[in-house]
Amino acid sequence: MSTNSKQPVFSCEFFPPRTDAGMEKLLATHQQLIDTVNPSFFSVTFGAGGTTRDRTMETVKQLRSDNNQIIVPHISCMGSSKQQLSDLLDEYIELGINRLVTLRGDVPDDGTADNELMHANELVTFIREKTGDHFHIEIAAYPEYHPESASPDEDFKYFLNKANAGADSAITQYFYNVDAYTRFVDKCEQSQLAIPIVPGIMPITNYANLVRFSDACGAEIPRWIRKQLEAYENDLDSLRAFGTDVVAQLCHQLLDAGAPGLHFYTLNQSDAILNIWNKLK
Repeated sequence: MSTNSKQPVFSCEFFPPRTDAGMEKLLATHQQLIDTVNPSFFSVTFGAGGTTRDRTMETVKQLRSDNNQIIVPHISCMGSSKQQLSDLLDEYIELGINRLVTLRGDVPDDGTADNELMHANELVTFIREKTGDHFHIEIAAYPEYHPESASPDEDFKYFLNKANAGADSAITQYFYNVDAYTRFVDKCEQSQLAIPIVPGIMPITNYANLVRFSDACGAEIPRWIRKQLEAYENDLDSLRAFGTDVVAQLCHQLLDAGAPGLHFYTLNQSDAILNIWNKLK
């Protein structure tokens, strides 16, 4: 894996709040992260279906009006027609948005979806055909393989298809094994794919939630981490201190290995990210 000579780029991810109180809390979290981390951008996740899609747009507008930071919406083809996607892209262009995180997305809760595009590579192609080079397009990467993939080789083929459709960079699913990331980047280089692959970083603050998230998305929790978290299950302070040490060390190792930056999954909270950031400094 080659090293990266440029300054690392840091970014943070939010999800759209469901209540006014949640939005107020998010705006406070947003400001805390600006004051301390000052990320290059904040991304906002996108849910399938109308209500969650509307909340993404509202969150993007609120964050843009709250501060002069770059806000990067997620966009998904699942549950959206080409016309809906086209209208959404037009609205983002009008808002001055020039960067997107482009995903296939999850099937809506009711199981229905108005899909004309079925895969992320088709969505990347659609955005490029409609908007040219207006958007910097991020795609998702899975160093430990997407849970729906039939094999590692098939999973990597899908990633290359997305990247070669016109992606500018990629953000990974979170992981706790540095080797998974470095091997994935090496594989990209061997395939002549030169886009930056930014590691996604998930803080460790709650054992049960982490296990549930990880089982759902296919992220491995190494046994030595899992056993220590089990031991701290009823000692939240010790669990969070251990989690901060583990994730900060992971970040150091990734940056030392040449990662072009770090993308923090904040879960709309600032404390865990700020604790990791203080150790990184």
